Amino acid sequence: MMIQNTIKAFLLATALISLNAIAEKKLEPLEEVKPPPKNFESDIVEEPQITITKKGEDTVEEYRINGELYMMKVTPPAGGPAYYLLKEDQNGGWAKYDGPSQPVTVPKWVIFRF
Repeated sequence: MMIQNTIKAFLLATALISLNAIAEKKLEPLEEVKPPPKNFESDIVEEPQITITKKGEDTVEEYRINGELYMMKVTPPAGGPAYYLLKEDQNGGWAKYDGPSQPVTVPKWVIFRF
């Protein structure tokens, strides 16, 4: 019981000393923060741009972010199941995704270029 009282007294004394130190400091307002540059928000695209076209009898939806095509949704006619083509890499490789499981994409890191 005596140890608990000693700890409480120590914590109270520490709190009072720190409050006294804060009260003695002269606080100054911070300088005003400049707004972000105008082109900062224009670089961020929150939603993809979707272009819907007809290729033969199929309906193709192209999804782009910042003008780069990254996914296509192909819907065949007469209620057939739709499938997706996802861009695998920058060299134009595409992976087909047509089910509830994610497509298997193999990492393709460039280690050396000659």
